[in-house]
Amino acid sequence: MKQIAIFQSDLRVGGIQKALVNILNEIDYSRCAVDVYLFDRECFFDLPRHDNLTIRFLPPMLPFVRLLYFDLALALSGDVTGGKEYDVAVDFNSYRQECSVGAVKANAKKRVMWIHNDVEIKLANEPKYRILWHFFKGKFRRFDAFAAVSPGIIAGFRRKTGVTDKPIVPIPNHIDTGEIFRKARLPVDLTVDRSKLNLCSMGRICHQKGYDLLMPQLAKVRDAGKPFHFYLIGDGPDRGALEAQIASLGLTDHVTLLGNQANPFPYLDRMDGFVLTSRYEGQGMVIWEAKALGLPLYISKNLEPYNPGIRGYEDIAAALLAAEKPGEKIYDDLSAYNAAISDSIRALLEL
Repeated sequence: MKQIAIFQSDLRVGGIQKALVNILNEIDYSRCAVDVYLFDRECFFDLPRHDNLTIRFLPPMLPFVRLLYFDLALALSGDVTGGKEYDVAVDFNSYRQECSVGAVKANAKKRVMWIHNDVEIKLANEPKYRILWHFFKGKFRRFDAFAAVSPGIIAGFRRKTGVTDKPIVPIPNHIDTGEIFRKARLPVDLTVDRSKLNLCSMGRICHQKGYDLLMPQLAKVRDAGKPFHFYLIGDGPDRGALEAQIASLGLTDHVTLLGNQANPFPYLDRMDGFVLTSRYEGQGMVIWEAKALGLPLYISKNLEPYNPGIRGYEDIAAALLAAEKPGEKIYDDLSAYNAAISDSIRALLEL
């Protein structure tokens, strides 16, 4: 029986959090026992229950620790596992000092870090991340292997970290299609106008997700006279700015912000297409969730390297103007996609 420790900051709303929950639902607990260490008690997602799965809640580090160099944070910290022996310790977060320190301090034979984003582009776009990176970049040399959520982020990660002698395995996010199909059938208080092309997106309203880039494209579609309505599931720090932009572009009657939804899948299931224009991603798990529900995908060209096999568009407005309402949507259980992911996870964690 393999012993696995997984360190993640929290299970609040977010793609990283959902990715971990999907993995926990997929793990074969007859072959391993898993301890998940969390530094926040609030949980947005339903967690699996199993005798060999234990969730342990720990207090977060004090905020100033984020501004300590990693080796100093490591020296000031103890082993939060109580000395338990593990075969593998995983930093699933890759951003927070707590998770990296926990995985490095754990009594483990192997240490693995999950990489969820294109760190090269993230560093170029986010001043706050550049500050954090300055202090925690020393952690990467202490891990034995890395999982990257898409092949497209590996080269940039190697360039920025200098990690050239450690394996980096592309492991896309597992998609729990069983959950998606089950929850998509549940009732929801949303009626769409079937005479229009109903489009949607889902994600945090922030700089990375590029909804401010999408709104002018939707204005072009409106100006061309195509009847449509766009629904956005999610919330975030840039919501106020996005609402102001929607109003300034005269899109108020064409765009609805639905906020965070505990079950987004019935909303997606009512749509005629899924749109995403992120400035950068690690992968874009929401793209694959929409694909599972049979939605036509309209993603910007720059997202292709993070999502092999999915076509991107240079001109989103032109793609939407050419879009037609789909006939009967066919669900995709992503069986081959998920099977390859499961095999890669087992190999990386030596299960």
